[in-house]
Amino acid sequence: MDFHVYRKQGMAHHHQHTTPTQSLNGIFIFSIVLNVLFVLIEAGVGLWQDSLSLLSDAGHNLSDVFSLLLVLVAFRLAKVHSNERYTYGYRKSTVLISLLNAVILLVAVGAIVIESIHKFSEPAEVNGIAVSWTAGVGILTNGLTAFLLMHGQKNDLNVRGAFLHMVADTLVSVGVVISGIIIYYTGWNMVDPIVSLIIAAVILISTWELLSDSLRLAVDGIPDGVDKREIEHVLLAAEHVKDIHHVHIWAISTTETALTAHIVINDLTHWTQVSEHIKHELAEHGITHATLEPETPDAMCHHKEC
Repeated sequence: MDFHVYRKQGMAHHHQHTTPTQSLNGIFIFSIVLNVLFVLIEAGVGLWQDSLSLLSDAGHNLSDVFSLLLVLVAFRLAKVHSNERYTYGYRKSTVLISLLNAVILLVAVGAIVIESIHKFSEPAEVNGIAVSWTAGVGILTNGLTAFLLMHGQKNDLNVRGAFLHMVADTLVSVGVVISGIIIYYTGWNMVDPIVSLIIAAVILISTWELLSDSLRLAVDGIPDGVDKREIEHVLLAAEHVKDIHHVHIWAISTTETALTAHIVINDLTHWTQVSEHIKHELAEHGITHATLEPETPDAMCHHKEC
């Protein structure tokens, strides 16, 4: 059999399409409804007590509802089938949405810092009891949402982004409760911006990792948790494999990783066995889309001379 014909027939593809489960979609829908209700309550109390801080936090929580909606959009886009113009469907858009969520978190941190600086220069009177009770409801609402997202955030950047939004809001609410209690008993309004700046620093640290991971996937970097040297070792350890080259690893979406590689084997008659073994090993290491091309040592030498 002609080697080039064999290569076309023998090129191995391994695709495992993973989509968010129905339960995860349900969690997001529940979380959106819950947070919309809290935004309405917080905005109502803010108007009633003429509290700028509560109204500002209601606006921030509304942005988190938008972020949760973005993740639902990402789930939907990940299910879109490939077509003539987009051979991977819209899976890559899930990475862009995770990047957008990271940027939204950074904007939220910036807003907290600006508001805190403003409060230092112009401290405002705060109704400690009303603010604390409202923030207490926020702790329950955001804390429950974060708890529901805790498991899923380990495997998907978008879910991690939503989880960080909820954790950030929970921290903000905890800070508001602490501030409200201290203000009620001491009348020291300066504690509010101090606690806010501490919370902003905590959110920034956690957001930075999400931003860096999203940026890396957006430029086709190797996803977090995938070790290129380990993957190369897996390829070289397979029986009959003499060498490998043109190894590329990148993210198709926030949950799917792809690989292409040229595999040099001593005898092409073993290719089916070799490719099946490699595909199984790659799946164990999180590579859900693998395209492998076989080559003989002679062909590789000829390729290098060219």
